[in-house]
Amino acid sequence: MTVEPSRRQAALEALALDDDALLRTCEVEFFIASGPGGQHRNTTASGVRLTHPPTELSVTGTERRSQSQNKGAALERLREGLQALTYVPKKRHKTKPTKGSQRRRLDTKKREGEKKAQRSKKVQW
Repeated sequence: MTVEPSRRQAALEALALDDDALLRTCEVEFFIASGPGGQHRNTTASGVRLTHPPTELSVTGTERRSQSQNKGAALERLREGLQALTYVPKKRHKTKPTKGSQRRRLDTKKREGEKKAQRSKKVQW
């Protein structure tokens, strides 16, 4: 996953904030969450969507009937997403097989070829 350096830096800065400060930087949206939970869940705006504009990251919390519990769950997901944005993959270096492994590979191929050549020879009775 390739992340732009500006998004990575914004994610690092957001992770340094406490929960209240992080919530102030986010756009918080409440909506009616569907799914199991009965009348109470389907009639109240208990779903929470947090959008962090600097990193363009958006998460939702809809599993509980309580808006405050959903906000906490969404905040945890937001922190997990920000943590994932800060990951820098290690640079991979091209490697070459050693001379010994090349020799062993060629010897094995040669033995397999000889074995197959023996199969095609017809035996005269």
